[in-house]
Amino acid sequence: MIYPTAQDWRNASQKKVLLFGMSGQGKTHVSNMLRDSGDWFHYSIDYRIGTRYMGEHIADNAKREAMKVPFLRELLLSDSIYIGSNITFNNLAPLSTYLGKPGNPSQGGVPFNEYMRRQEQHRVAETAALLDTAHFVARGHDLYQYDNFVCDTGGSICEVVDPRDPQDTVLNELSKNTLLVWIKGSEAHTEELIRRFDRAPKPMYYQPDFLIDRWNTYLAEHSLSEDAVDPDAFVRWTYAQALAHRQPRYEAMAKWGVTVTAEEIAQVHSASDFSDLIANALERHNANA
Repeated sequence: MIYPTAQDWRNASQKKVLLFGMSGQGKTHVSNMLRDSGDWFHYSIDYRIGTRYMGEHIADNAKREAMKVPFLRELLLSDSIYIGSNITFNNLAPLSTYLGKPGNPSQGGVPFNEYMRRQEQHRVAETAALLDTAHFVARGHDLYQYDNFVCDTGGSICEVVDPRDPQDTVLNELSKNTLLVWIKGSEAHTEELIRRFDRAPKPMYYQPDFLIDRWNTYLAEHSLSEDAVDPDAFVRWTYAQALAHRQPRYEAMAKWGVTVTAEEIAQVHSASDFSDLIANALERHNANA
């Protein structure tokens, strides 16, 4: 690890961390707080995916829908209007909407093959965005004079790396440039995430083998054809299983860095609190080594 001890962390002229864990555990909240303190550069993986790597896909999809409306079609063909996504750190809806959900087109679903094509686009984009981390560490420091850096990752990071492979390209690159910090949730947190998702199901990225298996199982258990699937019902059914699928992958990733709990993160109200939390996590890690 780039900070072997708590003292190394406290003495570092540049503090560089990467936060990972399930969605809703506080990664973006803490990253925003650190950025607002004025001393931290905030690099959002999902924002990078949605702008640099999938921005054209997102905009083209919106244009494709607009072309179905005669009034908008005429304006688009004459370059009289512009269509683009207004994605922000706190509003990733354009990316989620593009990924979509498989199932009945009349309920907003997309064909499963198209859904899988977009999933693969996301995998490629997420891998590239993660590998851009070192570039943004340097950019934040050299261009904007930020000494400290936080990388705010998406919940699907564990799907695009192999934490059990010591030669994993992405994890080696990330651990050379940042301290990896797992925000570990409790069983109660997981239940709350499931309840939240059930109220407002959203698209996610999954490993292809897992997703294909869940899709085929869902079709068989419910005796449905692909175009008869309720998209929200399918992603709700899949979500809890996806969290269980991800948990051991997060645990394996934790060995590349340190672990803090979601309860601890909830008590962080300043950059100083965060620095103390990471120092304590390093002390725990070394005590248990």
